[in-house]
Amino acid sequence: MKTLTRAIAFGFIFAPVLAEAHPGHSASGLTSGFAHPLTGWDHLLAMVAVGLWAAQLGGRARWQVPAAFVGVMILGGLAGMGGVVVPAVEQGIIASVLVFGVLIAAAVRLPVSASMAIVGVFAFFHGVAHGTEMPAGVNGLNYAAGFTLATALLHLGGLSLGMMGARAHQPRLVRAVGGAMAVCALLLGVS
Repeated sequence: MKTLTRAIAFGFIFAPVLAEAHPGHSASGLTSGFAHPLTGWDHLLAMVAVGLWAAQLGGRARWQVPAAFVGVMILGGLAGMGGVVVPAVEQGIIASVLVFGVLIAAAVRLPVSASMAIVGVFAFFHGVAHGTEMPAGVNGLNYAAGFTLATALLHLGGLSLGMMGARAHQPRLVRAVGGAMAVCALLLGVS
């Protein structure tokens, strides 16, 4: 029953995006924003990693660390939409994948406030990238809602994977995923 309830909930979450994705409709701010974090390995890996690390940290960190990322990312998105130029945005995004991957691989357990600060720094880079890459002519509020929703779902996916790994008593597997993410960051950095 729990699985059915979750499936229905996800259906309602994605309904607006699916409705706007039919052929013949132009891309809206919501669909463009939602797609942005899903179309680049750097964003995708970093956002799943935040959830994985939050699962490793446990307790309040499970919701506070991803919430910190989302909140600061929104501020960065607004800065990017407003034309604020931040140097080395792409390098900051690649660094986020590397740092998060290493934190997961080493199973680093920091205080929640320090963990929130770390993800917040990198979230700003992700937000600026989202904001500056907003397509012309789309509604900024809808675009921000789209990338925020996609990010939260990616965090939730990482959190779920991390919690499944913990329940299955497979911390080494979660740590190996973190190591693989760090390697991916190095590969992304040289490409």
